[in-house]
Amino acid sequence: MENHMKITISALSENEAFARSAVAAFCIPLKPTVDEINEIKTAVSEAVTNAIVHAYRGGEGEIILTAWYDTSGVLHMEIIDQGKGIPSVEEAMQPFFTTGAEEERSGMGFTIMRSFTDGLEVLSTPGEGTVVRMQKRIGTAAGDVK
Repeated sequence: MENHMKITISALSENEAFARSAVAAFCIPLKPTVDEINEIKTAVSEAVTNAIVHAYRGGEGEIILTAWYDTSGVLHMEIIDQGKGIPSVEEAMQPFFTTGAEEERSGMGFTIMRSFTDGLEVLSTPGEGTVVRMQKRIGTAAGDVK
């Protein structure tokens, strides 16, 4: 069995809480622990916030949030924007790197995403946008998903 969801939200800060709660609620059939739920919510929050703050810089835009899982117990999450893109993904993924120093950003978004997930991939093209893909193994035995 496979289940999936796709949500498109405006790139507004008030939608960050909705996005993380939606993914957390979506994965409930996998029977995640409270810690796993918190890790998923934090990772999604960081990815969505990056899109809002960096991809669109307060301008108009949309974020596409997709999630899916199957009986293997792995939750896949994808956060897509069509914003300004990242010139150097390798540099952006370094701890404490930020382009928004005047905004008092910590530069830890990708580091946090990596630490709370079991897989992180970032694809970006300047001027076209960014795709953040994350995977999280939920501590459920295969076959427990109903």
